[in-house]
Amino acid sequence: MIQDLSITREEIDKVDSQIVGLLEKRMDLALEVAKYKSSTGKPIYDREREQQKLEKLGGMAHGEFNSKSVQEIFTQIMSISKRYQYRAIGDQDHFIGNMYKQIDEIVITPDTRAVYAGVPGAFAETALAAYFGEDVKATNVKDFAEVARMVAEGEADYGVLPIENSTAGFVNGIYNLLDSFGLSIVGEQMIRVDQLPGTDISKVHTVFSHPQGLMQAKEYLEDKGFKQVSMSNTALAAKKVREDGDFSQAAIASERAAKIYGLEILDPKLNVSDDNTTRFVIVSNRKEYVKDANKVSISFSLHHECGTLYNILGHFIFNNVNMTSIESVPLPDKQWEYCFFVDFQGSLADNDVKNALKGIMAETEDFKIIGCFYSER
Repeated sequence: MIQDLSITREEIDKVDSQIVGLLEKRMDLALEVAKYKSSTGKPIYDREREQQKLEKLGGMAHGEFNSKSVQEIFTQIMSISKRYQYRAIGDQDHFIGNMYKQIDEIVITPDTRAVYAGVPGAFAETALAAYFGEDVKATNVKDFAEVARMVAEGEADYGVLPIENSTAGFVNGIYNLLDSFGLSIVGEQMIRVDQLPGTDISKVHTVFSHPQGLMQAKEYLEDKGFKQVSMSNTALAAKKVREDGDFSQAAIASERAAKIYGLEILDPKLNVSDDNTTRFVIVSNRKEYVKDANKVSISFSLHHECGTLYNILGHFIFNNVNMTSIESVPLPDKQWEYCFFVDFQGSLADNDVKNALKGIMAETEDFKIIGCFYSER
């Protein structure tokens, strides 16, 4: 005879109530553990101990399904327990303050040296002028790696690099450059991407631009049947069109490039998106952030195991920190393993951010704070 459902539900409610009480008791005990570890200098996270504990708990259950279920539940319980402990201990070792310095503002003077990749008229130069103004000492170099090198070695105070486009996504290789050269993001600048400088559009057969520029206007270009040719820089594409003097050629480039190279803007709205925007980051070799910063960028790698990323993201949820983007990049020396780059809202001065980062740093490999900066979005 099957038991009435209402009776079964009452029994489930009793069991659930017991689980809640036991969970609260376990959190109290976890707090005692945190106090002890804090006083003795032991880390909160003990990966080997957790693995042993999960194996033991799984072995206490009957049947493979229950064993797996128990291990999954206790993985979450232990993850929650660690977050509670990090919050209880707080930033006692001032690890963020020892890594990054808060400043009132970025001071920009006529002697400020800023560098970008490409030739005059590049979108990066437009971003540089928008962020720093026209009176700084601006230098242009061949590629993104040279920008990173000059900033890292102190030949420039700041660098301007494209990192993300609202249509085409993240710019390949930029995060790796920041990581390799130990640079910090200290600011950002948004630039609208709309122009197609060149000749009479009815005569155009070939369009030149950076691969990102071509990708952003892919639908438009394919609809027109234009041949697409990649170049290292959008402004360089405009320069080529000017120098070649071939009326069948056009370039996807900035309005600034059109003015510099004497080109007519044929179509200011050629992108698939009505709000096609490229996000440029301002990078420095100094570990500092402005007091009104509202976004943080970090990177880390993880053990190639089920649930590791899920548990790390839990630190954001538990501390009420809103993640805005996540990008994975393959690790060059570890097949099928990845480095994760994460942006989230907040400042390194916020306690919730400190608590989240404390746990993430302890439970990941190669953890780095890439920057803390003011963002308009």
